[in-house]
Amino acid sequence: MKIEISNARVVDPASGRDGVAPLYLAEGRIAAVGGAPEGFRADRTIDAKGLVACPGLVDLSARLREPGFEYRATLESEMKAAVAGGVTSLACPPDTDPPLDEPGLVEMLKRRAESLSLARVHPLGALTLGLKGEKIAEMGELAEAGCVAFFQADAPLTDLNVLLQAMRYAATFGHAVWLRPQDVHLAHGGVAHEGEVATRLGLPAVPEVAESVALLGILELARSTGARVHLARLSTARAVALVAEAKREGLPVTCDVGVHHLHLCDRDAADFNAHMNLVPPLRGQADRDALRRGLADGTIDAVCSDHTPVDDDAKLVPFGEAEPGATGLELLLPLVLKWGGEMKIGLPAALAAATSRAAAILGVQAGSLAPGAPADLCLFDPERPWRVTREALASQGRNSPFLGYELAGRAVATIVGGRVVYPA
Repeated sequence: MKIEISNARVVDPASGRDGVAPLYLAEGRIAAVGGAPEGFRADRTIDAKGLVACPGLVDLSARLREPGFEYRATLESEMKAAVAGGVTSLACPPDTDPPLDEPGLVEMLKRRAESLSLARVHPLGALTLGLKGEKIAEMGELAEAGCVAFFQADAPLTDLNVLLQAMRYAATFGHAVWLRPQDVHLAHGGVAHEGEVATRLGLPAVPEVAESVALLGILELARSTGARVHLARLSTARAVALVAEAKREGLPVTCDVGVHHLHLCDRDAADFNAHMNLVPPLRGQADRDALRRGLADGTIDAVCSDHTPVDDDAKLVPFGEAEPGATGLELLLPLVLKWGGEMKIGLPAALAAATSRAAAILGVQAGSLAPGAPADLCLFDPERPWRVTREALASQGRNSPFLGYELAGRAVATIVGGRVVYPA
């Protein structure tokens, strides 16, 4: 199908384009921006006056809960949530049940996702077999099956020799290793940031050094092996400073932050709201502010939803016993817009953190509106207010710390491969 999108404000962070222009889509790709290709006749025209047209969002962490956790969410429900949020490409962590440590599991997930014809799913393979941290997974076979990188998710990897061998192997064959820096011993049993709030509430705490100690070790191994490392979900000011130093040194390191951590801190959990129980935990105000600045200045490369749908029963318990995680696919866009507005960052720069910069980390064709690029885009109204309620979310998980908030900006239409997939 050939589609013409007229009157939209076209914002393409990859090229720096920002202005009203028509967009032309054909054969699943961007045919042209500005002037129509010769002989182009649209099968459908979308009048996007008052809307922004940008590349579809690229989410670096969205748990789709299949296989193994269908009682929390299904692949179909979360893919619908993705396109409702303007997300057209997403990375799926390997902590499913069983974990994504076998090519057959990866191929099955990709086939299921493709059969739904919604967003594009890029699996992250398990770094170690069963995510047990004992033996390296077959990275080569997993890569052939479709894995774009290898991740330990939140599972501990305490044997640094295993991590060293994994990074050496990955460096040899050009694979990216993803790690969330946290020392399992220092963080043992913690559910909240070590500080005044945790002390007052009597919650077991995760000290800042649990992240920085682990991060220092990862950086040293990256320095030794030359492996390409992506640091997932930074949460502290100290970590931001360490990454900035590593980048100045020239280490092949990238990192991301969960979108909730750009807006919330440990004080927001002071009323024992279990929806605020996240991994990593919400840190202090100074940490939150450092994350916001780090994303703005490029020290932090990208922002993700860290989408983790949880069933209601797992949140209807005391804070310390609640299952951590928050639904985020449909909140990524408005929360990025909120961060960009508060930091006084232009729209192209703000969107880059969830489009072109995220796509570069995954190494996939996404995050661009250049002619010839896949026709994956989002049309949204940047001024449209909406209240975050359970009923307003397409995700099967209704666990959001932003329930009751009024946010601005929501996807009006999402296009993947030249097909309008939302609204259906």
